[in-house]
Amino acid sequence: MASRKAKQASEPGAADYETLAAWRYSLRRFLVFSDTAAASVGLTQQQYLAMLVIKASRVPVTVGLLAEQLMVKHHSAVGLVDRMVEQGLVRRTQNKDDRRKVAITFTARGARAFAKLAAVQRRELRRIGPDLARFMAFFSRASGGRARSS
Repeated sequence: MASRKAKQASEPGAADYETLAAWRYSLRRFLVFSDTAAASVGLTQQQYLAMLVIKASRVPVTVGLLAEQLMVKHHSAVGLVDRMVEQGLVRRTQNKDDRRKVAITFTARGARAFAKLAAVQRRELRRIGPDLARFMAFFSRASGGRARSS
């Protein structure tokens, strides 16, 4: 009987499902906002994410690293970079010491587009931040405060 009560206590209740649904809805709303914001400066969401990887990286970004960070196949990242080069957003820069290594860097145009979109994204995240914090607090309590690894 005690194990049955323990099992029932660990099962999600209606509030858990409502919160999970609200969390997923908030994520989808942010992604739609993000897609629209990217389009307003002439970028796709994938291009913005690639640019975010480039800006955030502490090491030169290669196509391999970009593919890993975007969770896409290598050839998909190559195509994405090709299109971004054609649009004048990024350039490929060969490593002086090892010509086989090529880093992806911003052009001036790409840096301006990224900065504009990043500012819009930060404003929206500041606006929705309190809601996101409430969701995280709820999920932290629901899991007993234990972080789960992915």
